[in-house]
Order: sequence, then structure tokens, then C-alpha cells
Amino acid sequence: MSGYFLYHSIGLYPGKSDDMAAAFARFSAAWAQDDDAQWPTVLAERERYLALWRNLIGAPEGSLTSAENVTTALYSVIGALPPDRLRGKRILTGADCFPSLHFLLAGLQDRLGFTLDTVPLHPGETWVREEDMIAAWGPDVGLALLTFVTSTASHRADLGALCDHARAMGSLTVLDLTQGIGILPFDLADCRPDIAVSTTLKWLCGTPGAGMLYMDPALIAECRPELRGWFSQPNPFNWDLDAFAYAADARRFDHGTPSVLACVGSVPALEWHAGQDAAALLAHTRGLHAQILAEAPRLGLVSASPADPARRGGSVMLRLPDGADPQALVARLRAQRLHTDARGPVIRLSPGILTTPADVDRLFAALRAELAA
Repeated sequence: MSGYFLYHSIGLYPGKSDDMAAAFARFSAAWAQDDDAQWPTVLAERERYLALWRNLIGAPEGSLTSAENVTTALYSVIGALPPDRLRGKRILTGADCFPSLHFLLAGLQDRLGFTLDTVPLHPGETWVREEDMIAAWGPDVGLALLTFVTSTASHRADLGALCDHARAMGSLTVLDLTQGIGILPFDLADCRPDIAVSTTLKWLCGTPGAGMLYMDPALIAECRPELRGWFSQPNPFNWDLDAFAYAADARRFDHGTPSVLACVGSVPALEWHAGQDAAALLAHTRGLHAQILAEAPRLGLVSASPADPARRGGSVMLRLPDGADPQALVARLRAQRLHTDARGPVIRLSPGILTTPADVDRLFAALRAELAA
């Protein structure tokens, strides 16, 4: 039995530990071999990682590379765009975006000459409405940062409407896939963002340090990343200090030595995920959501997530009663091998492939005892 409700953080799947151990053992054997095959071996494994990502989101060859995380991926992009794409314009995002990306943009706006405009939530609501984003979005928006699924409400954005409006306004779009990819269906062709960033954590079950950056091939040639290095070149092993040139494809967004170990550790998870029935994974999760949402009102817990499953990601967030101590509650649940977390007064429940209906029953039995105490 698994009381694991943390797929919004680190995903698990059957056999994950053994798969990762085997992958790291192969890496160790190759990297410690007394020959000159280390780089060809591990770069081939990184290419396997990139190929799995391309297949997952429908990205063409050469449009995607790895990154340490979504923040460095976004920084690579922001520092690469032609100055007139952003200077004197607004970057638009919602108040429910991932905070790390907001921190980055807020720190860059003075130097790069754009204004960060954050669309607020309505009082008492937990996600930014699409109509509010669109109302705030005029032709002076050079770039919009969109969130596929929010980390605090599990709200699934209407990407079709948002990306259509972006094209009408002549704005670039950056899409943060992190909290939805791996549990919700996604294909680049459906909304055609200019840029997408993600991690391989969460429902993809990968390792930290294994991020992803996609860019529309038509935009790549315009970009001159300021975060650049030896791997940004067509041939990383070019040593001529006066002959630097950017690679023609997404490799120009590489810089120093890539974090190949994180890619190696995530390949087994991506391969496992690619072999699953995606519709069955989603149906399993939504079945557990229905069970959670049926039990919550009996304890006076109000959902902070959309009621419509089609507008919800892989999590259900529940608002705790006034006076509850969220962190103390999380700690007491942990002692009963029920693993979740909280953001402010909201407890986040994210079931996945290892979570069962019996786990939900056990969770609510524990919540009933804790909240009555």
C-alpha cells in the first residue's frame, strides 16, 4: 500500500529504484572506463533523453534541448531574444505562475527594459481567469508566460484561446508545462507555443536537474543566447577562441558542460512513461480525484481546484478549516505514511499510478481523526 500523494513534486512508478540504479551503474561503468569513449557514450544517452521528449510533445528534430531546470531554460530564452522583442514592452503572466519564473523576470526587467505585468486573482479565487489574461493583453505585450497547469490550484489553462490571442497580438508565448505534462495529453501542434519549458519530475517520474527547453525552429535563428559556452557551438570541441559560432538548432541554448547525469537518470522514467496507456493513467488519477472530492465535503473541506475534470490537472487542492496548522497536519500524516504537502492553508493531494482507492480511504480516515482533535 502506498500513501503517496506527491506526484506534483516527485513521481513514482513500479520498479523506479531498480531502473535508476541500473542506469547509474551503466553510467558509472562507462565514465570510469580507462578509454576515450566516455563522452560519446554519455552524449548518446542524452540524445536518447531528448528523443523521448521530442516524441512526448511532438517536437521536430533540432527544436529541443536539455536544461538544468525551468528557470535556467527561461533565462536562456530571455537573454537570447533580439532586444526589440522585449525592450519597451510588457511581459505578461498570471499571479498563479510558478514563483521561480516570476522571481527571474522581476529581476531582469530593469536591465532588459521590459515591464513585468502580473494579472491578479480575484479575491477568494485560486487561479487567474483566462478572460482576465486576455483583457490585460494588448499588442504591447512582447511575451506572455503561460502555465499549462497551476501548482497551487491544479487549474488547466485554455491554451487554445490564450495562444490564439497571442498570435492576434503579435506576442511570443512561453509555456510552462511542468505541472501537467505526463498526466494530461499535450501536443505542440494543438496550441503552437513559441517556447516551452519543463522539468522531468512530477508525473514523468524523472530526476532533478533534467529540464527541457523547446523553441519553434522559425524563432531559433533570431536568438543569440548570452548564456553560452562550448556546447553552444556546432562542434563543442572547437578550441579556436576567435571562431565561436552558434549551432543552427536548439543546441545554441546549451552552454557549459551539460548535466548528462540527470538525463541518464531520467531516461528509464521517460521510457516507462512512453510504454504506458496515457488514457488509462489519466482515468486512474481522475477516479481517485472523484473519490477525494466526494469525501472532502464530509469533513468541511472545500476544493481549491476546478470542479470540471477537463479544467483540472493531476492534483486536487483542499482548503483546510480556519485554525488548522497545515505543516503540523502534514507532519502527522507523514508519521502514518501518508505523504502530501501544503501551500498556506491549502493541502495538495496528487495521486498517481502507485496510489490506490484504499490509500484515499486511509487518508480521509486520518484527516477525520486529525481535524476532530
